[in-house]
Order: sequence, then C-alpha cells, then structure tokens
Amino acid sequence: MHVFWHRCDLRIPDNRGLALAAREGSVLPVYVVEREMLKQIGKRQRAFFMAGVRDLKRGYRDLGGDLLVRAGAPEEVLPNVVAEYGADGVYYNRLYRPARRNRERRVDAAVPTEAVTDAVLVDPGKLAPQYENHGRFYDDWQDQPKAAPFEIPDRESLVDVSDETTAPRIEADIELPSAGYRAARERYDRFLDVGIETYSDTRDDMRAAVERPVGAVSRLSPYIAAGMLGIREVWADATERHDAVSGSARKNVQKFRYELSWREANYLLLFHNPDLLTTNYKSFPKPIAWVNDADHFAAWRRGETGYPLVDAGMRQLNQEGYVHNRPRQNVASFLTKHLLVDWREGARYFAKQLVDHDPANNYGNWQWIASTGTDSVAVRIFDPVAQMRKYDADATYVQEYVPELRGVDPDRIVDWPTLSDAGRERLAPEYCHPIVDRNAAYDRAQDVFEEALGKR
Repeated sequence: MHVFWHRCDLRIPDNRGLALAAREGSVLPVYVVEREMLKQIGKRQRAFFMAGVRDLKRGYRDLGGDLLVRAGAPEEVLPNVVAEYGADGVYYNRLYRPARRNRERRVDAAVPTEAVTDAVLVDPGKLAPQYENHGRFYDDWQDQPKAAPFEIPDRESLVDVSDETTAPRIEADIELPSAGYRAARERYDRFLDVGIETYSDTRDDMRAAVERPVGAVSRLSPYIAAGMLGIREVWADATERHDAVSGSARKNVQKFRYELSWREANYLLLFHNPDLLTTNYKSFPKPIAWVNDADHFAAWRRGETGYPLVDAGMRQLNQEGYVHNRPRQNVASFLTKHLLVDWREGARYFAKQLVDHDPANNYGNWQWIASTGTDSVAVRIFDPVAQMRKYDADATYVQEYVPELRGVDPDRIVDWPTLSDAGRERLAPEYCHPIVDRNAAYDRAQDVFEEALGKR
C-alpha cells in the first residue's frame, strides 16, 4: 500500500501519481494543509484551493474511500501517516516553484518516495534548458509524445478509511468560481460546445469576452492552476476535436492547443531557472532605471490611471480575481514601461489578487512583458490607446468595468489619454485624468531600456 500526497493536483481523474500508486496496490490519499506555504498565495486562491480540497474529499467518498486531511509540515506528517497505516512509501506529482521543490526534498529525505511528472504535458527535463524563441521551443515540444489521460482508481484500490477532518473554510472578498473537478469539467464541456471552434477568432474580441465569457475563451485557468483539471485531459479532448473538424474550425482548435505550449514553455523556464520569481531572466549591461513611484503604483492597483483599457483590466482583476489575457498584457506593459515600476511589484500584486495564479505563468509572463524575459523583441511596449482601438473599439469591455465612462462616445473613450483636460471634464468629470503623458512615457521607457541594454 502507498500513500498519495495531493498538492496542486486536486482531482481524481487524470492524476498520474495517483493512478501509478493505485497500480502498485492500494492507495491512501492525503492532503497536508501547509499554512506557511498557503501564505505564499493570495487569500482568494487559498479559499479556492481549500474549497477544492473539500470537493476532492467528497469525490473520494463517492468512490468508497476518503481523503485524509492533516495539518503541519509534510516531512513530519507523511512519515507519521506511512507508519500509522503500514504504507510502503509516498507517491507525489512534482511541482516546480522553488519552495515546493525544497519541500519535496525534505519529504524525500524523511520517507521512501516516488515522484512523477504530472503538471505538464512534456517533462521539462526532456527538453533543452533554453530556446532563442518560442518557435524553436514549440518545434521541440511538439515532437515529444503526449501521454493519454490516466484512469480513475477503482474502489478496490482505495484504502477503506473514514476520516472527518477536512480543509478549513476561508472567506474571500469576491465571489469565487465553483471549485473541484466537476465544476472544471462542466466549464470545459461548455467551451468545447460553444467556443473552441471559434477560439482564434474571438480570443481577443473584448465584446465577446463580456457577452460570453466562457466561449470567447475557455476560462479554465483557475482550474488548471489548482490542478482541478488534468492537462492531459484538456489536451486529449482538444486533440480529438481538432482531428474531427476541418477548415476554419480546425485552425481555431489548433490555436487553443498552441496556446497550451506557452504554459509549457513557462514551466521549462521555472524548472531551469528557480530564481525566475525574483531575478531578471535576461542579463543587462546596465541596471534598469526603474522609477517605482508609489503613487503611480497605487493608482495602477486601483484602476485609476486615466488609461481606460488599463483601468478596466485592473478593476476586473480586483472585482473577479481574473483578468482577460489581452488587458492582462496591457496592464503589465503599462506598469513596467509607461510607469517604469519594477515587474516584481506587479507580479506580486497579481499573485495576491488572482484566483488563477500560477507561479510559472505569472512570473514568466511578467518577465516577457517587462522585456526582462524570453521575448525575441528587445523592448516591447504596448500602446494602450492603439490596443483599445484594435480590440475594444466600441468600449464594451471598458464600460463594463469603468462605469464612469458609460454613456460616453466610444471614440472619445479610446482617445481619452490624448484629449484635453477640459474635454475630459465635459465628457466624464468623475473619471480620472491620465497620470502620465502617453508619448512622453513611451519615449522615456524606450530610453531607459535602451540605456540598460547598452545601446546608448
């Protein structure tokens, strides 16, 4: 008999470590509430995780088993469970955040373990440690085999135990999505029904993002980040649909599959660069002259920069614990370029607010946006005015989250940062003026990064 140690894999279906442990004989699933580790994520995500643990416990009980929930340090708790139940050892799925890897090493030293790759489609150890661009990574990654989803352990393989201890209830300051595998599966099924065959066409359409939030995109990120839905299951269903359709539908499905490779690339980065969360990935001849204006950072957090697309994105983040990818890129670019606030400040704020926070994705993407990461463009700066004109020209998304601008002509909203103060006062006196000049801030960012790159 083996213990299976659940962490960021809060599901029974398509759980590689659980399935392999069950093949060896009976399996006893355990979740260890690590309060110090949970403090490293925001309260919203902690609440979502704990709801997921409670749902996981219900899932095991439906199968005739149970999930043991214990609190403490895993290197102390797990050996005690192994000894109490006479287990041969512990199976677990590898994680990649440095603190998680350090915890794994302590558990490995305390009890016999078997660690397997589960969070990604391709073990990052099988790929090169770095790539000059995403295209080269994708070519190698695409050539690697992708495992099929793993089976659910049968009733006979689950140890017959009953335990009343469950995960603590944590109150969040927002309404959270329903947690657990069944909720994740329902969301994915809806996306497969109404969204995946138009995904490439609608993923950046901000009107569609407001009118059909699950459809224009999948909104699976909270579930994948918490491991409530297995990545092989996501890939397998998307691939089955890809192979069943043709023409534009196949192109759209392929785009969804391709986007999964960006997540895999970020996991590769974190695997080979454990300091990714704190240190620039790219080396600079000179230091980046961050300004780090506290008032500007506070205005950005509140969604009061006077740049409508940026403010809408930040307010969605604050209200929902989620932000659509297009404004997500824009708010990060605006902070690191137009305001010249260190990317680490923004990444930490995202980690606090997001329900879908994933260390590899969050910090890898922040570094990409900040031009300190893997982007093949030396200095990439998003113009939030041009971005809004391209993706939210009718201001549907902006007016959803910035009520001060409802009723204002969309063309005026798009041009808001370029209007005169008097013109803005007439149109929407309760909405803020831009905190930086559009052109001056753009030019300043260009100068600062070229200086850091040694081009000046």
